Amino acid sequence: MNDTRISAPPRLSQVEFVALIGMLFATIAFSIDAMLPALPDIAAELTPTQPTYAQLVLTSFILGMGLGTLVTGPLSDAFGRKPVILVFAGLYMVGAVLAWLAPTMELMVAARILQGFGAAGPRVVSLALVRDLYSGRDMAKIVSFAMLVFTLFPTIAPLIGAGIIAAFDWRTIFLTFVLFITLSVGWLTLRQSETLPPRARKPLNARQLWASTKEALANRQMQFSIGVQTLIFGFLFGTISSIQQIFDLTYGMEAAFPWLFGAIAILSAPAAPLNGRLVVRLGMRPLVRRALVVQTAIAATVIGLLLIGLPLGAEVWVYFLWCVTVFATLGFTIGNLNALALEPLGHIAGLAASLMGSFATIGGAVLGALIGQLYDGSAVPLAVATAILCGIGAFAMRYMPREKL
Repeated sequence: MNDTRISAPPRLSQVEFVALIGMLFATIAFSIDAMLPALPDIAAELTPTQPTYAQLVLTSFILGMGLGTLVTGPLSDAFGRKPVILVFAGLYMVGAVLAWLAPTMELMVAARILQGFGAAGPRVVSLALVRDLYSGRDMAKIVSFAMLVFTLFPTIAPLIGAGIIAAFDWRTIFLTFVLFITLSVGWLTLRQSETLPPRARKPLNARQLWASTKEALANRQMQFSIGVQTLIFGFLFGTISSIQQIFDLTYGMEAAFPWLFGAIAILSAPAAPLNGRLVVRLGMRPLVRRALVVQTAIAATVIGLLLIGLPLGAEVWVYFLWCVTVFATLGFTIGNLNALALEPLGHIAGLAASLMGSFATIGGAVLGALIGQLYDGSAVPLAVATAILCGIGAFAMRYMPREKL
């Protein structure tokens, strides 16, 4: 099968390239996690009679990201990686400014959808950019180390959000998003050359897009990757949407939440670089399967400990440590699943990345929202849902095929 990756090495050193891709990846984490400390203030100002509606600030962004993910890949295949990242970064900034100004919850949700739509550009196209330069286990290694940068942002994002609220107000967080995307995309513009030369681009053609879409979705590795990523994103989004509520309402630790969330991110961060080292030796499929089996066992253990009725002081630390393992599971799975899906589809990497990201994100957001609604004052429903989804994912990985390249 023809592979149109450019043969020239990347302009940047591998260390700088990984840092740049990680920062582009982190657009999503920063845009979500920095808003967590602001939810009570948003509820008080924009939806005082229905405080749970403030969670729409998170889910609307994810929805917009899923929608944007569907189109960014084909556009980058047609026009190049850097131009599409720049245009969508502009949409992200417009959405952030509109959210900063939004006087009602309805307009806030609309602005966050636009912001999420724009965020899909840097997030998805950067993955295709990596695929232009690397493939297979080498790609998985690069993505894994980039995920380390991605996972470090949650350590500071809630603290940044809380600090901005203390110094200014919650709306100023949106201006921080504008500054962040300006720095990351500016870095890309100045330092990274275009990775998809004109000769390798595919003009937008409805018939060709349809044919490429059918080819991508007919690929068994792609199908399994989308399905397993949907399950993983489901328990991840369910954890994120309920984590502040559990620390606050269940354990009475609202003031410490930004620090606890940061500690969770720090402790789980080594999973990504460890995966980067192990994947070359063990392979992508075994690592994903083992990570899901381990998380199934851990979640089942947490269910048992919570049902026993531990003292509240002990229970909160059981929940804390379990959250560390949940986020660590991400480091051992998503990068490998992305690489597996794109391995046989390098000639349509942008479109394939878009389809995969869109379906998995939207499906995961729906599952996560449903899981979040199961909150009953404890973390038990979340642990049960996680055990079930991980168990299904581990079973599915046993049957992921190996497509011929």
